Amino acid sequence: MALYYGSCVEFMQSGILICGSSGCGKSDLCLRLIDQGAKLVSDDQTVIENENNALIARCPANIKGLLEIRGIGIVEIPSIEQTEIRLKLILQDSMKIDRMPSKKRELIENVEIPVFELDAFSASAIIKIKTLLLVGKGKRKIIT
Repeated sequence: MALYYGSCVEFMQSGILICGSSGCGKSDLCLRLIDQGAKLVSDDQTVIENENNALIARCPANIKGLLEIRGIGIVEIPSIEQTEIRLKLILQDSMKIDRMPSKKRELIENVEIPVFELDAFSASAIIKIKTLLLVGKGKRKIIT
């Protein structure tokens, strides 16, 4: 079990670990995903554990159900206890993201998951996440 600096939501029945530096848009992206039906697991800190080769994310007890919304403050948000992480996003400025990236995977707690870079503030961020989850479920295919 390890504590990761990152936020986590469940969207389209898949856990998403959202990582990046302070101010890169983790909480903002979580807020927009929640508006589209995602469920909050954790904001800024996520406890991750390998349970039978499934990467399970939970929230530290002291921040459960809380989301920091820049310009508003820390707000209570309905949340779920846990989710299985199926995707890791690393938030970056769009100019630092390769147009045609190579496929990346990361080993977290001895479980391998796909990793993609994303500009949290791009207008297409949510649809890109939907597309990545559909790829992960075999309903779309990345051909290059």
